[in-house]
Amino acid sequence: MAGLEKKKIALLGTRKIEEQTAIIEQLGGSAVHRPAQGTIFFDAEQIEPEIHKIINGQFQWAIFTTGIGFEKLFEIAKDSELDDALLSALQQVKIAIRGYKTANALKKRGLTPLVRDDDGSIEGLIRQLEEQHLSNLNIAVQLYGDPHSELVDWLIDRSNTVQEILPYQHIPPQKEVLEQLLQEVLTKKVDAVSFTSTPQVKYFFQYAEQHEQKEALLAAFEQDVVALSVGKVTGKVLTEAGVKRVIMPQDERMGSALMTLNKYYKETVV
Repeated sequence: MAGLEKKKIALLGTRKIEEQTAIIEQLGGSAVHRPAQGTIFFDAEQIEPEIHKIINGQFQWAIFTTGIGFEKLFEIAKDSELDDALLSALQQVKIAIRGYKTANALKKRGLTPLVRDDDGSIEGLIRQLEEQHLSNLNIAVQLYGDPHSELVDWLIDRSNTVQEILPYQHIPPQKEVLEQLLQEVLTKKVDAVSFTSTPQVKYFFQYAEQHEQKEALLAAFEQDVVALSVGKVTGKVLTEAGVKRVIMPQDERMGSALMTLNKYYKETVV
């Protein structure tokens, strides 16, 4: 019997939902889509000045933390016919990155990072950056979703001047979706919830807390419903929220996460 036989999985992401659903169905289960993350890109007018600063050589280092954010910079640059100039400028600066998607995005453009995280997390990136002894430098940092971060704090503490670049920000999902998901977890109408980003965790648990259901939600995840994380970063946020049982793959990809969940159910009496 397949591990996901008769299991219903709630998918909280927005990407590759059909592919994930197909994998789940092949493994004998079913999926429901409960998008718990909204993403809106900033206008080009807000990002273009930062692109000009990179092109004009104002930074010694550029740090990229997401592949989609890196690609968005080039998309905006291309609209202004600045993409070649941006690429040339990045070839002249030292680059640090977080995540395999970011690595793939740079590789497509022939860029090689000098520094890369050791585990897919910001903490892992900071560990690797420590060897560079960064101080009194101008550094551009592409962030994801929310301004400021522990990476920015770490750089500023070492007397660096940091320019935050936010190609996009996350907006809250619909409250109706969060309420539906909350009730499905509390009433055991879903067997597992697949989290693919930190905003999904934050929005869901914030909503539960606002409605005085956080403890009940944590109890549900501990006893009946499995929390599935696509990787360490999202898994850490789940743990910080109080979830004690978090399933995640070695290979931080959505398909791998579902296969890991399948294996978990095969090996565990739930």
